[in-house]
Amino acid sequence: MAGLTDTVYRKLIRKYTKDCLLTTEMLSSEAIIHNQKGNILKYEEFEKPLSFQLSGHKPDVMARAARFLNDFATVIDINMGCPVNKIVKGSDGSGLMKTPDLACDIVKAVKDAVDVPVTVKTRLGWDFDHINFVEFAQMLETAGADAITIHGRTRSQMYSGNANWEILSNLKGKLNVPLVANGDIDSPQNAEKCLNLAMADAIAIARPSIGNPDLLFRVDNYLKTGELRQKMSLKEKMENLIEHLEGEMSLRGKLVGIKFMRKFYAYYINSFANASNIRQKLIVSEDLDEIMSYINEIRNRSDELMQV
Repeated sequence: MAGLTDTVYRKLIRKYTKDCLLTTEMLSSEAIIHNQKGNILKYEEFEKPLSFQLSGHKPDVMARAARFLNDFATVIDINMGCPVNKIVKGSDGSGLMKTPDLACDIVKAVKDAVDVPVTVKTRLGWDFDHINFVEFAQMLETAGADAITIHGRTRSQMYSGNANWEILSNLKGKLNVPLVANGDIDSPQNAEKCLNLAMADAIAIARPSIGNPDLLFRVDNYLKTGELRQKMSLKEKMENLIEHLEGEMSLRGKLVGIKFMRKFYAYYINSFANASNIRQKLIVSEDLDEIMSYINEIRNRSDELMQV
């Protein structure tokens, strides 16, 4: 979720849910110890409980970075699941599934360096010929992990195909720490299905929350009460989009903020006639007045657009 779940977006989610654990973007341990943090470490107290997610492959560097985060993190989460080429080529992210002994050394080093819970996020394995999540998770627990999140895909799948929730049930009875299931959880009903199939203790929601900052609340509420809350209206989505845009401009500067928001329009503006044409115009525009006119037109015509 690097470049997506920054402080601006986490604030949007926190408007709807006060209890769910939020997670930062993936933070480079090297950048932290070399004081190259920039905006990525910015947060507000009301975002808590907040997990800070670390990436890296050097135990001593990871420990130093974790120690820096210790005083303000609710949880330190170690990323052993990111499948992106530029991450795994440096042996970070899901690349660590190929070197389980090193992965365990990292967990031990971080655990010894902090006094907050240490969790790990990983995947099913490097590819279908090397699905090792059961053994890997057991080793991580022995090394000191307090909980383990598993995305139901291999690294080679990236984000293609469907997450395999049922295979995670192979860990039932083999872990003494919580198992958190992840991947494709885009509705309260799917959250419940995932929990049941994976026999997991909790779920983690990532990409489906983009453009839907109320999703965590709706899922949490459904699992606790059985009540199925209505999705946000298109008008509410546009109001959140405006808040998101204004927040990014405030954080990054007007022009950089406008350009940064281009990746988000597809998540907010969809499911109505001509949505793709409007998105294309927004993506190329650098004029705030023009951008706001498009968004406000959608907001003002939201009922009409959804009926077409």
